[in-house]
Amino acid sequence: MKYFLIFLFSTSTLLAQKPQYVTAELKEAAVYFDGVELTHNFTVNLPAGTSEIVIKNVADQINENTIQVAASKDISVLSTQFTTSYDAEYDLDDSNPKIKQIKDSIEYLEMKILSLKNQQQSIHKTIELLDKNQTVYGVNSGLNLEELKKMVVYYQDKRTALSDELNALQKEEVRTQKKLADVRAKLDWNQINETNISKGKLVMLVMSKTPAKVEFAVNYYTNKANWRPFYDLKIVNTSSPIQLLYKAGISQTTGLDWKNVKLSLSSGTPNQSNQAPTLSAWFLRFRQNVQAMGYNNSNIVRNNIVVKEDSNTHNEALTLGSSVQINENQLSTSFDIDVPYDILSNGKIHSVSMTELQLPASYSHYAVPKLDNNAYLLASIKDYSQYNLLQGEANIILENRYVGKTYINPNATSDTLQLSIGKDKRIRVKREKITDKSGTKFLSAYKEQTFTYDITIRNNKKESINLLLKDQFPLSTDTTISVEWQESSKGEVNKETGVINWYLKIKPGETVTKRIRYLVKYPKDSFIGNL
Repeated sequence: MKYFLIFLFSTSTLLAQKPQYVTAELKEAAVYFDGVELTHNFTVNLPAGTSEIVIKNVADQINENTIQVAASKDISVLSTQFTTSYDAEYDLDDSNPKIKQIKDSIEYLEMKILSLKNQQQSIHKTIELLDKNQTVYGVNSGLNLEELKKMVVYYQDKRTALSDELNALQKEEVRTQKKLADVRAKLDWNQINETNISKGKLVMLVMSKTPAKVEFAVNYYTNKANWRPFYDLKIVNTSSPIQLLYKAGISQTTGLDWKNVKLSLSSGTPNQSNQAPTLSAWFLRFRQNVQAMGYNNSNIVRNNIVVKEDSNTHNEALTLGSSVQINENQLSTSFDIDVPYDILSNGKIHSVSMTELQLPASYSHYAVPKLDNNAYLLASIKDYSQYNLLQGEANIILENRYVGKTYINPNATSDTLQLSIGKDKRIRVKREKITDKSGTKFLSAYKEQTFTYDITIRNNKKESINLLLKDQFPLSTDTTISVEWQESSKGEVNKETGVINWYLKIKPGETVTKRIRYLVKYPKDSFIGNL
């Protein structure tokens, strides 16, 4: 099919004939991080000349500039217009079997109610006739006593029977009226169909030279859907590769349920500005800026390593055994899933399994006791760009136990991806101040403060570990403050940052201690708040 863009203009004055209603069937959804491109198919019998087609079951919101239409025959598409209302809203198409069944039920119930009313009217007339003939029971009726008695009994029995029959008909009418109201309510598309039928409609004006059965495809973009990658990381032990399960969390509120739809997931952003940025003059200005420094135990960010505490996430899971084809182009990566599936328009996150990878990894430990008295297990993956990973959270299953979450950031500039697996409680880390090696001296105009800390690490595991231990010396940018680094236990000190690195190999049951000591000298009448 050949796609072509549509010019938008009003069609209300161009047609006098009744429009044709069709329900578009959603076939494909290309989901982006912030939007989705939907493709619908439908077939319609067109007469010669100009026709108006009302296409139902499209998204509630559409970017009209993105609408494209393809036709199987030589058809001229004069215009297309998106709307959520239409003048002939209730002129429903009988081609839908559910609609036809409901219309037939309505017609039957209406006829039944009319019949019940006619029967009631006939009984009313009969009772009126009996009441008018009561004069035959008078003394001048010419009837003897026995005949009069028989006539009274007949009147009473007949009138009672007619009244009972009238009451029964009235009750039946009430029940039938209720049934009719219930059936009429089912004309709401959302009540007659398990699939959500959206409020969106495309009103399309087409022209055909000859009568023809034409297949159409409609394609458009809406921002009412998104997806995010996430992962399951399964680690049997530190001598095995990481088993990575690549997943997608998809949610959509387009107004229609996606049923048996072929899915494509893209890392691109189609609805973004494509204008290249330009630089303007950069003027410096003074500004007062006081920022409080703090530390949050639940989210530690250091050296491209993110460690996050466990948090609860509620997902609506889909079991999907699908094959995925990965396509890379100049600007994005797309994942084409071959097996169609369902996504409801309820805003919930639907989890879809895409592919499974085995990632060779090396393992080590990492600790910064100044910030956190825990040792973290790290996994390092080399040449990770070959796996087409995207930024996203990862659930960690270590030795068949869920231990928390981490974050995968493949946009780092290094050639090795480091993943924080979690806290290893079998490694004890402690940092304490040595009071007898620390103290304060007051000189004539200055004050000297000495700080001494011992860092102790004990390996309670059954195997040796490689551990990167970090601490730091303070730095001074003020000429009145001097810092003297006195001891670092043979650690590697970065003079620009003051960070100390120890690369340790600790045997099972072994305890290692490292000491740092530094002296800070500054005017005795001054106060350093973050020392």
